[in-house]
Amino acid sequence: MAEESFQEKTEPATQRRRQDARKDGKVARSVELNSFAILFVGVLTLFFAMPLMMRQMSDVMRELFQSTATLNITVDQVPQLFFTFGIRLLIILAPVMIALTVAGLLVNFSQVGFHITGKPLEPKLDKLDLVKGLKKLVSMQSLVGLARNLLKLAIIGWIAYTAIRAESQNFISVLDSDVYNLLSFTGKAAFNISLKIALAMLVLALLDYAYQRWDFEKSIRMTKQEIREEIKQYEGSPITRSRMRRVQQELSRMRMSREIPKADVVITNPVHLAVALKYDAENMGAPTVVAKGARLLAEKIKEIARKHGVPIVENKPLARTLYQAVEIGMEIPANLYKAVAEVLAYVYRLKHPETAANR
Repeated sequence: MAEESFQEKTEPATQRRRQDARKDGKVARSVELNSFAILFVGVLTLFFAMPLMMRQMSDVMRELFQSTATLNITVDQVPQLFFTFGIRLLIILAPVMIALTVAGLLVNFSQVGFHITGKPLEPKLDKLDLVKGLKKLVSMQSLVGLARNLLKLAIIGWIAYTAIRAESQNFISVLDSDVYNLLSFTGKAAFNISLKIALAMLVLALLDYAYQRWDFEKSIRMTKQEIREEIKQYEGSPITRSRMRRVQQELSRMRMSREIPKADVVITNPVHLAVALKYDAENMGAPTVVAKGARLLAEKIKEIARKHGVPIVENKPLARTLYQAVEIGMEIPANLYKAVAEVLAYVYRLKHPETAANR
């Protein structure tokens, strides 16, 4: 462990380390993208929905003033009146609220996918440590973050100032206009200013997202020792893996030893390869490889086949193709139907010479 503490984290994180970080709520996410999406979608929604919203708002206000002139409103009726008109105002604002909610959800989903975790909200005693808290406040990371935020604020402020100054030159020309033209000019000017700010925020958000990705990848890097420890923990030591492979090979041989006596034929090349085939017309769509092997295992397959009277047929090209293309338990591909059918027909003639002679 002492050696590990001095090692540099130069290796990319493994998939398991990434999964653990994700469970802990550590993901590459830019808040600036959320801010841009909410501002941009909000501005567009207001631009297209504002005429309808203004008409609906005018109807509500007109109805409110008319009702106050004709109704005898008591103190007890005031809460109900506010509730009724409050609901109507919420309905008017609903398109904007829904659009902002959907935009926020989509931006988050596009960055980190669907992921819900309560790990960051879990209470931790080390968060109550005042010394650690003060160290974080004056750390290099917090200072860099403060400088980055001030720079973004300065850039957005400058763009907003230049946009407002450009629009203010046209404001004098509409001062003598009626209320409708004044409101129309104000709305268009606000839209243009907000759009320029949103575009600036988009550039800053993309840069921030790239930085967050880089910082996240850096934070989950691993040392070579950590990777070795993870392999040992989840996959076992090399000795254990070697033992597991030997056990799996032995189990595979045991299964093949049980299946070879049931095979219809063993095709060889004839020394190095052996492939055992079985075909049951009622239960199989095509002949199936029940065992295969090379060198010593091929000799073992042929030995078991001879012991149980399974025919052994030499066919070098077919044995080589079956060994390379078909795994144990798989049916042969269609391009080998003809060649295998000829072998099975030959085996049938060997087993039933009388029937073959009559045909």
